[in-house]
Amino acid sequence: MSGSRVPPEGGGRAHPWRPVPPADGERARRHGAPAGPRTDYAGAIYGSILAASVVAAAGAGGVHTRLDVILLLVVTGLVFWATHVYAHLAGERIVGQSWSWREIRRSGVHEWAIVEAAALPAAAVAVSGFGLSVNTGLWLALGVAVTQQVLWACLGAVRAGAGRGQVIAEGVVNLALGLIIVGAKVVLKE
Repeated sequence: MSGSRVPPEGGGRAHPWRPVPPADGERARRHGAPAGPRTDYAGAIYGSILAASVVAAAGAGGVHTRLDVILLLVVTGLVFWATHVYAHLAGERIVGQSWSWREIRRSGVHEWAIVEAAALPAAAVAVSGFGLSVNTGLWLALGVAVTQQVLWACLGAVRAGAGRGQVIAEGVVNLALGLIIVGAKVVLKE
């Protein structure tokens, strides 16, 4: 589930809140996407769903320390980031050509939002150590992950120029996805 956010021409770091420069015409035609400025919040949304899933599974899987959950979030984010970098490179491979370090770096920067999305839930788990139980910290982290997922989806729609109805629809869809994960945590006995 890779998006199309790429670093700016100056080689600077791409962020999910910056519009993407016009897409390469061939690549856009292949994927049925219009060639032109786009926004890409896919990594931030996907990373948030991933973080919510990790927190829910950690809570359902038995007793874990805060450090265990923080490490699970960071390691899982890094593994999925590396997997997405590889999948992006392999999926966009030009026949007969090897990957360049520039392509690898660009793909790594492009997918970094997956790792960044684990930061706030991990911070929520960490700060829950100040007077909250581990279980309460997990619920806090889950709430943070679902909230940021909804916000990234809505922000992406707004930045893409979507109408109010579409922004609301994207927020509702992402909230529903997040609530499915919350429901799974409840069913799996917190």
